[in-house]
Amino acid sequence: MALCVNPSETYARFDYDGRTIIMGDALIEKVLGEGVQVQNKITFPGIELKGLRYEPLFDFQYEAIKGVDNEKNAWIVVCDDYVTMTDGTGVVHQAPAFGEDDARVGRENHIPFLQLVNARGEMTEVTRWSGVFVKKADPMILEDLEKEGKLVSAPYFTHDYPFCWRCDTPLIYYARSTWFIRMTALRDNLLKNNNTVHWYPDNIREGRFGNFLENVIDWGLSRERYWGTPLPVWVCKCGKIHVVGSRQELRELGSIDGKPVPEDIELHRPYIDAVTMTCPDCGGVMRRTPEVIDCGYDSGSMPCAQWHYPFENREIFEANFPANFISEAIDQTRGWFYTLMAIGTLLFDKSPFESCVVMGHVQDAEGRKMSKHLGNVVNPWDVLDKQGADAVRWYFYANGAPWLPTRFSHELVSEMQSKFMGTLWNTYAFFVMYAAIDDYSPAGHAAEPADFTLMDRWALSKLNTLVKYVDEGLQQYRITETARAIQAFVEELSNWYVRLSKSRFWGKDWTPDKKAAYQTLYTVLTTLCRLAAPYIPFMTESMYQNLVAGNVEGAPESVHLCDYPVADENLINKKLEDEMEEVMDAVQLGRACRATANIKVRQALSTLYVKGAKLSDACADLIRDELNVEKVEYIDDARAFTTYQIKPQLRTLGKRYGKLVPAIGEYLKNVDGSAFVDTLEKDGVVKFDIQGTEIALEKDDCLISPAQKPGFVSQTEGDMTVVIDTNLTPELIEKGYVREVISKLQTMRKEAGFDVVDRISVSYRASDALAPVLARNAEAISAAVLATAFGEGDAPEGAYAKEWNINGEKAALAVRKN
Repeated sequence: MALCVNPSETYARFDYDGRTIIMGDALIEKVLGEGVQVQNKITFPGIELKGLRYEPLFDFQYEAIKGVDNEKNAWIVVCDDYVTMTDGTGVVHQAPAFGEDDARVGRENHIPFLQLVNARGEMTEVTRWSGVFVKKADPMILEDLEKEGKLVSAPYFTHDYPFCWRCDTPLIYYARSTWFIRMTALRDNLLKNNNTVHWYPDNIREGRFGNFLENVIDWGLSRERYWGTPLPVWVCKCGKIHVVGSRQELRELGSIDGKPVPEDIELHRPYIDAVTMTCPDCGGVMRRTPEVIDCGYDSGSMPCAQWHYPFENREIFEANFPANFISEAIDQTRGWFYTLMAIGTLLFDKSPFESCVVMGHVQDAEGRKMSKHLGNVVNPWDVLDKQGADAVRWYFYANGAPWLPTRFSHELVSEMQSKFMGTLWNTYAFFVMYAAIDDYSPAGHAAEPADFTLMDRWALSKLNTLVKYVDEGLQQYRITETARAIQAFVEELSNWYVRLSKSRFWGKDWTPDKKAAYQTLYTVLTTLCRLAAPYIPFMTESMYQNLVAGNVEGAPESVHLCDYPVADENLINKKLEDEMEEVMDAVQLGRACRATANIKVRQALSTLYVKGAKLSDACADLIRDELNVEKVEYIDDARAFTTYQIKPQLRTLGKRYGKLVPAIGEYLKNVDGSAFVDTLEKDGVVKFDIQGTEIALEKDDCLISPAQKPGFVSQTEGDMTVVIDTNLTPELIEKGYVREVISKLQTMRKEAGFDVVDRISVSYRASDALAPVLARNAEAISAAVLATAFGEGDAPEGAYAKEWNINGEKAALAVRKN
């Protein structure tokens, strides 16, 4: 209907191949070929083309335009900045019925609106290609242009194009007559209300959603479909329009074949279409316009519709409006989030939600968009049947921030499930096993405050710190951070508290220490049930039913009917938590030292030196037990146990000292590394004599790396350095034998299928070096493995026997249940 050029760009008029051509000057070679020669070329700005008229490409267009509004404005040149010089000719054909920019330019320049494609996507009868689908008509049109000498070039180029997601049919933009809500009149109100919302992430407010509102357009409300909410608009031929606001108003104004509208009339098509009204202006018949409403309007009406407001439940609606929060995927910033905001602003000039958690899209394991077409869709029912709803929920909570894209697969869910839920369930199962053996009762075996150990007080402090963090975090919609905090706590509970406290559950008698251990772990597990219930509702309910509902009289029948836990500030001991953190750091570094030295934890060592922390005696006891060392000493300087390896930097020394470099290397091998580095740090240079020549080394002349002194191994992280003395005395070696034997006997108990409380008898045959060690330590070994008899001899009948290598010494061990 028109041609559009950029008013500021340079255009050219020239002769080429017997034709006179007008196009963007910068595009001549791109269209006609590199190095093309043209004649009589003149250039000018695009604005000079504005208002020129031209002949349409096909004669049938003259007939098609007759009677169309603004017919006189057909086939003129207009200007707009959206035209670029990146491809094409710089002259753009305008079809107002088939594009957003085309329609805008058409409206601004009063270009006629002509539709030459029907609703089926086929060319209309007035064209030469009647009934042909538009994409199939493309080559036909090019062929006709070529025949008539009107085609200059038809290059192939690639661009994004919409396709039907069901059948891959190409789609076209197509202008339709639509009912609109004039949202542009409410732009400032929308922006104001958006600024009251807490967005997660907060960049949505000013970014994706805010930008959309800044450029808001009128809402195309109607849809030409059969199913959906009928548009409640009645229209008369005289132009009168009436919008019905209620069922009661419909019954008051309407009728069906002259009869009253039934009170229970079905408000969907086709029943609603039978209702007519009398026009108050001309007395004619008003009929409902046939369109239905955009389903986005239905979703945006949810706050009102769920309570049938304003017709009933007014108090309930006002108590719940606006909502505390909503959540949906990021694509809903232009969908549900917008329709909610639009309708809330239209009706109440208020956002219908106070907070919004924006979700990222779910991708496959390789990070690709899931698609039936690609065959990479994960069937949710398969995951729910295999891993369970809790595992799926937890994966999404703990994997990453909700608004980031999430990779999803069976394997990823299983990995997260094992890491957290498996650990939590194993801890719960440990407690249940021993509680059943001891017939534990929360009320009947209460501990006194003075009986709680350092570990108990730490566990309860960490628990209440966690409760406080999660409670505050959830109020701020920090889902991932709180989920990961719960996971980290469960890992520490299992790998630190339970592991170090296991022996406290083994004794027969209900000692104060045993009561304290039971009460601590019971308190932690029952609190975790309530704390994690919103995350993993089914597992926590199962645990709660066994731990609480069946054991505590008057307790709520479900964990989901309990109050959410509140932190007991009196139990929080930040100093103790920090100190225990240092204990765990020291233990981790100590284990790394043992690994470096290739010494098992079961081999006792004499001393652990710690720099960067000074802990209480109780904490030092934990370190001693965990790392199997005789004592822990705190030092201010670890240099007595560490040194540096110094090598010559050949790149700098070769030119200066030539043949002396090997001798320099030999000297550095034997130098006191710590003293050398100290001098280098202090003076910036170290001087010494080699074969009568003074050698001066600066930092750039040396390759310096930390090294271990013989008999010691160190590890450093942050401000903490840990050193272990690896020198073994006969006494330490003996203790290593004892720990190894205990470990092997515990393994045999499990392999033989004994219960954890079964008492056993142990017999052994060992090497000459090992036998006296076992005899001297019979009592300690027996206590550790619940043996009532322990002695040298052959395996008795019915015993479970096995041969072992105990730190290089042979032993044959046998266990039998009493």
